[in-house]
Amino acid sequence: MTPQTSHLPEPLRDAILGAMDSFGGARPAMLESLRLIQHEEGWVSDDRLAQAAALLGVSAAELENLATFYSMIFRRPVGDTVILLCDGASCWLNGGDAVRDRLMERLGIGFGQTTADGKYTLINCACLGGCDKAPAAALGRDRRLVGPLDAAGVDALLEGRE
Repeated sequence: MTPQTSHLPEPLRDAILGAMDSFGGARPAMLESLRLIQHEEGWVSDDRLAQAAALLGVSAAELENLATFYSMIFRRPVGDTVILLCDGASCWLNGGDAVRDRLMERLGIGFGQTTADGKYTLINCACLGGCDKAPAAALGRDRRLVGPLDAAGVDALLEGRE
């Protein structure tokens, strides 16, 4: 084990090694490794990326290229709760603009931003696959789908009443 990989928490290190076994090697496990880090820590820091690359036996540049290709791999800190707001056709046709405006007003942020208290990050998403719940959003690390939303639903959501 190299000094870089020794800084990975043991459960995360074991999960990445398990992914290598499950996916048939280091390269096939690269994306899963990034997902595991993000699930554990909320985002993928430069240090964790380098540590995972060392454990996988790939260059940090290769892993960085993969991380930056996928928009749902977060390479900078995000809020405690990430709100993925769908802006697909069904959501837009069902009042998604009003939901977007209410969320931005209540949070005081735009897409790609995090509230000053670090509680929320708002991200627009092309489609969440929840057209039956349009307008819809996905919340948190588990990407819990909520909807249909309206202005009152946004208030309830942010106040923990939904």
